[in-house]
This record gives sequence, C-alpha cells and structure tokens, in this order.
Amino acid sequence: MWKTLAMLEFSAHRYADSLAAAQAAQRTGAVRRDPMYAALGHTQAAVGHAALGDRQATLRSLGYAEEAMIRVPDVQRPTWVSFFGHGELYSVVASTQQNLSRPADAEAASYRALSVLPAQFRRNRASVTARLAISLIHQGEIEQGCARAEEVFRIMDGHPLPGRLRSLIGDFHRDLLTQAPDSRAANDWADRFRAEWT
Repeated sequence: MWKTLAMLEFSAHRYADSLAAAQAAQRTGAVRRDPMYAALGHTQAAVGHAALGDRQATLRSLGYAEEAMIRVPDVQRPTWVSFFGHGELYSVVASTQQNLSRPADAEAASYRALSVLPAQFRRNRASVTARLAISLIHQGEIEQGCARAEEVFRIMDGHPLPGRLRSLIGDFHRDLLTQAPDSRAANDWADRFRAEWT
C-alpha cells in the first residue's frame, strides 16, 4: 500500500508526500522481516530524495538498498513484486542519477541494469535504454545517444509505447534538439521520431 501511494504521489509531482509514503513503508513489519522489502523501500525513498534534489540522502538510500539486496533470499515472490531485482534497482539508480544531473553515473547504472534485466521485461529494458540515450547526449555523445534511442523502438518491436516511455523519448528528443540541433544524427533522429509518432 505504501509503495503504491509513494508512486501515485510521485506521479502527481508531490515529491515530499511521495518520500513520506516511502519512509512509512520502511517502518512496516514486512521491511524488518524481509530484506527484499527493505531494498524496495529504500529504492522508493531514493526516488523521492532525488526528485527533491537531495543528493546525499539519495546516495545514502541507494546504498542501503544495495546492502539489503545482497541479503535477499532466492524465494518465490508475489506477482505484484516479482519485477523487483537487481535490474530494477540499477534502473532506479540510473533514473535518480539522471535527476541529480550526473549523466556519467546514470550511464554506468543503465549498463548495469541492461546486463541483468530479464529479456521478457521489454518495457523495463526500453525505459533503461531511453535513459541511457539521454545520459549519453548529456555527455556530448550525440551519435551514440541517437543510436540507443532508436533501439527503444526495436525493443518494443512495433508495440505502442506506454505513457512513461513516450515521455522519456520526448525528453530525449527535446534534450537532443537543445544539445545538438544541427547535427546529422539529430536530423536523422528527428525523421525517425516523426515516423514513429505518426
């Protein structure tokens, strides 16, 4: 319940409330008994801290989450939480580092996430790839960033992009036009972007 509330508050841009819900989750009995739920709670808290621009608290929460993940037993989980593993943790690291304007750290975390995310988690892999593309162009790697952004469409294999993924691709497009509006790679990407959106 607290995890869901934290996500809903975050989606509504009420970051302080999202963080408060994540912190409430950390005080539950499930978190004390099971390191997987502890890792999940710390991860959600990191998202809230990053949205509020608190770098130290973000890094601290991510560190706690990684420590908890080391202790997670390999047992069957309920469906609602089966998505959460090392790949999802590294994906959140990439996202929070991006929010803190640390593109090199976001890039490194994205590669780690892609190395362990299961192939069947197509949307997760596409989201991490989009974040990777953004981190690359923020470091001046325009051609490489555009190539990664195009991978998103291949990963989704003709399926419509979900809302959050469309938003990430939109962020990439806007950032690309800001970083390198006249580059050949940006022009080629703009053609692909228009084709995919129509």
